[in-house]
This record gives sequence, C-alpha cells and structure tokens, in this order.
Amino acid sequence: MRRLLFSAGLSALLAGHAGAQGPTGSEGSLFLLLPTGAQAVGMGQAMVAGKPGSEGIWWNPASIAGQDQRELAIHHSKTIAGVGDALTFVLPTRSYGTAALSLNILNLGEQDVTDVNNFPIGVIFPRDVVLAGTYAASLTRRLRAGLNYKVVQIRFDCSGECSSVGPAVESSRAVDLGAQYDVEAGAPLTFGVAVRNLGGKLNSTQTNQRDPLPTQVELGAMYRLKLIDRYLKDTELRAASSYINSRQFGGKSVRVGTDLTYQGKLHLRAGFVGHDRRGNASASLGFGLQSGGFVFDIARTFGGLPAEGGQAPIYVSLRYLF
Repeated sequence: MRRLLFSAGLSALLAGHAGAQGPTGSEGSLFLLLPTGAQAVGMGQAMVAGKPGSEGIWWNPASIAGQDQRELAIHHSKTIAGVGDALTFVLPTRSYGTAALSLNILNLGEQDVTDVNNFPIGVIFPRDVVLAGTYAASLTRRLRAGLNYKVVQIRFDCSGECSSVGPAVESSRAVDLGAQYDVEAGAPLTFGVAVRNLGGKLNSTQTNQRDPLPTQVELGAMYRLKLIDRYLKDTELRAASSYINSRQFGGKSVRVGTDLTYQGKLHLRAGFVGHDRRGNASASLGFGLQSGGFVFDIARTFGGLPAEGGQAPIYVSLRYLF
C-alpha cells in the first residue's frame, strides 16, 4: 500500500497548486484504491469473501446479498491522503434481492486563492467523490452475485470571487462485479471474487489522454475455525486471505486477516498486507462492538508511508441496523 497511499497523498498535496488550472487527471483516481471500512482494514483488507455489512459494497458487492436488516452507516477515515467519509443505506427485500446507495467523499484539504497583493479572495475545495448504486442477490443457496454502478468525480469547488468561474470537474463511470460461493450451505468456508473500477476513464495531465481507472481483480476465501468452539465457549475465529492484482497501479499483493468474536458482539481483529515486489508491507489491528442495532468498529494500520509521514491512519465505522 505504500506506493498507492503515496500517490494518493501526493495528489492531495498537488491538488491545491493545480486547483485553479483544473483537475490533475486520472493519476488522482488512485484514491479509488484506498480502503473503506474499519472491519476490512482491521482484517488486513482480506474481505472479498466476507460479509461485513455496508462496507462490503466497496470490497465485493455480492456481500450484501441475503442481508436481512436495513442499514444506515458512515465509514470515516483519516490518512495522509485526506479525510474520507462514506455514507451508505442498505435496503434488503425478501423476493428481489438487496439494494444500496452510497456516497464516498475524500476531502483533500483546502487552499486560499489570493490576488496580486497576496490577499485571500476565495477558497478552493478539492474533493474526490464516488456515488455508487448497488444490487445483489442470492442466485442459489450457496451462490451470491452483486453489481456496483459508480459515478466517479475529481472536483475542485470554490467559494469567494473564484466561484464565478464554476467548479472544475472530471467525471467518469465504472462498475464493480462480485460473487461469493459457499462450499456447502451453512458451511464455514466461503470463496469470493471481485473486479473493481472496471470500464471507466479519466483525462490525465501526464499522458494528455483518457487513461483507465485503476482496475483491481481480487480472489480470496474466509474460513471459520470450528476447533475454537470446542475450547472457548461463545467464541468464534474467522481467518481470511486474498490475492489482489492492481496491474500497473500497485502491482500484486497478498492479504491475510483474522477476526476473533465473543458472543457475536465483541471483535478483535488483526491483519497483514504484503507485496510481491519492493518488499513493502503493513500490519493492522481492529476492535468492534455491537449493542442492539448499533455497531462500532475502529482500526488502524502500522507501517508504510502514512506512518512514516507522521499521519497515523485511523478508520472508524458506525452502523445502525433496523
């Protein structure tokens, strides 16, 4: 993740200088590779075969198929790239699958616009925005499939005298496709596959052409270890792993994670992200608590550019199930 986070952080730092001239192009779309949701981060981002509720939309849209409760959630993050907030509403139905609507905004900070005398006359607000519509359904008792349709924008809004120019906006469309398969109905082993950010393009200032969004392909599995149930009452342990290929946007990596759950309400998580080139790696820890319909999760990562840059990456998710 070091290279990915560095690219996103660099885009944030350069956005202010380029704001008056227009968007930075598709290199700024690397924000699409930043993780969303404290559950997934706590488990080393190995969530393609998991069912973490609304945050699963950003990892595998098939994960919300079969969800039996409506959900309203906010997933907050603070990293070197900026401050992110993803708002999601999930609406399950008995006969027609599950639908969701999400808005993910990464605020890159703000910069003053000055006149010839260096006097502030306005403020530029660079933001990366994704609006996603999701549909997922159970095709059989063991197979689930899902789809995201996403509108991706790199925006430079402005208030003050510069507002007469209007916002500078780069926009694109993309889809995510995903599926999950249980080895047997009710079995502890699930496989998952997802293709993210497929089909979209954005203008690039580096190549002066429309370049593709950072497409990712991920394969993974999650397994519930039955052995734990025998020795620790009301305790479950899930282990997950995945292999991801981001092509030229970060290469290949392996992700592993665990989730220790007590009475279905208390979660302790740990994970690791390793790359097959450059030797970069990062670890993560997470904690979760559920009380009634309210779910709280928090996670942070260790290692990589954000930690070295002095910004401790923190992820917090608040969910309400009803």
